[in-house]
Amino acid sequence: MTPEELSAAIRAALTAAVEAGDLTIEVPAEIRVERPKQKGHGDWTSNISMQLAKPAGMKPRDVAGVIAARLEATEGIAEIEIAGPGFLNLTLDAASAGELARSIVETGATYGHNEAMAGHTINLEFISANPTGPLHIGHTRWAALGDSMRRLLVASGADVTAEYYINDAGAQMDTFAASVLARAKGEPTPEGGYPGAYVDDLAATALRARPDLLELPEADALAAARQLGYEAQLQDIRDTLEDFGVFFDVWFSEKELHDRGAVEGAIARLREQGHVDDRDGAVWLRTTDFGDDKDRVMVRADGVPTYFAADAAYYLDKKDRGFPEKIYLLGADHHGYIGRLKAIAACAGDDPETAIEIRIGQLVNLGGAKLSKRAGNIIELRDLISWIGSDAVRYSLARYPADSPLSLDGEELRKQTNDNPVFYVQYAHARTFNVARLAAEDGIDRSAGFDPSLLSDPTEAALLAALGDFPRIVAFAAELREPHRVARYLEGLAGHLHKWYDTCRIRPRSDEEITDTHRTRLWLNDATRQVLANGLDLLGVSAPERM
Repeated sequence: MTPEELSAAIRAALTAAVEAGDLTIEVPAEIRVERPKQKGHGDWTSNISMQLAKPAGMKPRDVAGVIAARLEATEGIAEIEIAGPGFLNLTLDAASAGELARSIVETGATYGHNEAMAGHTINLEFISANPTGPLHIGHTRWAALGDSMRRLLVASGADVTAEYYINDAGAQMDTFAASVLARAKGEPTPEGGYPGAYVDDLAATALRARPDLLELPEADALAAARQLGYEAQLQDIRDTLEDFGVFFDVWFSEKELHDRGAVEGAIARLREQGHVDDRDGAVWLRTTDFGDDKDRVMVRADGVPTYFAADAAYYLDKKDRGFPEKIYLLGADHHGYIGRLKAIAACAGDDPETAIEIRIGQLVNLGGAKLSKRAGNIIELRDLISWIGSDAVRYSLARYPADSPLSLDGEELRKQTNDNPVFYVQYAHARTFNVARLAAEDGIDRSAGFDPSLLSDPTEAALLAALGDFPRIVAFAAELREPHRVARYLEGLAGHLHKWYDTCRIRPRSDEEITDTHRTRLWLNDATRQVLANGLDLLGVSAPERM
């Protein structure tokens, strides 16, 4: 019996009790069952009795008693205990619990998927680094967590568009163009320009594309250097992210936002909403009307739009593209953006509590990492991938909450020991694959027999319970936007697997006949492999067959 089936059984019991007049309530559409925090409290527990006590006008334990009386005849439930103020603690019989193994194997890669976020249409923006240099360690955290968040939301039924906002407008791009052109001419980097050998590479690329670059008038040469250098650097960013397993549905250009008049259009729309003032020769948005600490300038007195005006135009563009929910994943230096972005949503007529969500990721410190030879003053993401490996970097970033500062040891992440969490989980997956391979050599065919009642060892009960909890973990991690919950779950699952492996033999001894016990345990082994693979995939980490 799966957790979903158990929830359905409780709902059916409630429906029957209402129809019989034992309860006067509206039966909830969703009833959650969870793993109990303490051993001895059954396989699953639910607090539904306490949720329904007030509307039923009864004590929680009395509501639990009504539910328990109708659950007693449910096939697969061995014991029902009413505990504490009214918890329903449910113990499944071995056969019912063991049936989950076959269900997981048959469900395959979609086991764990759920509908908790169904009906949500979300624009998820993350990384959004300037296209003036390579991605570095400062961008790495949201690259890993943002992509894992996207995977979790999709697995939970949401319609998600992953978006990269290209900051390709403003003075920084003029400085970038001047830096590329100077290196193409063999001149030093201009004051305040971009240093690093990567600019030499961009200049060489520009010269190959435009052999006449240095013969052009200065203004035309700068424009060409800007465009060609930008295209090459943006491609480098795309390639690096692809190597990191991160892909975007939309690459949105800030320059294009300006070029098509969207910034001016946004100001006009917000003016119509009654939130724009003209003061001291500048154009202001009254964000203090909605909790911001000060009003924000949209157009300076010299007529130049601010970055904030582009932020407002970008928000409205997302809204116009049909995204009622917008998630922004921003860096540690963006705390001040929370109030102003929520105020933009409110000025646009949206509910800032539901239309926009801003997450701030804290800094990552990686011990042992070397500064980039190309960039000179940063730790490049491509160097981290080469040194540590994409899997180790992604997993290590995924297993901690984004809002906590993080210090990692690069050499520790390279070690192939059980002290390294990513190795520990990946090794568990490889072990299940090796077990299945050796079982096949022994002639064990799982399709020839399956008796879930044989999965009666305490380590099997614990492993099955952990497997059954996976869909809830996925849904909860998606709801809270916390991929680290999946990582920590996988480490616990790997621990249950190793204990079971040490206790229960899957392969027969040399003089032992193959029985349904071996075959049924192979089902459990393969179910565990599937859940480990599914969980690692949600984190963008590979599930190796051998290690």
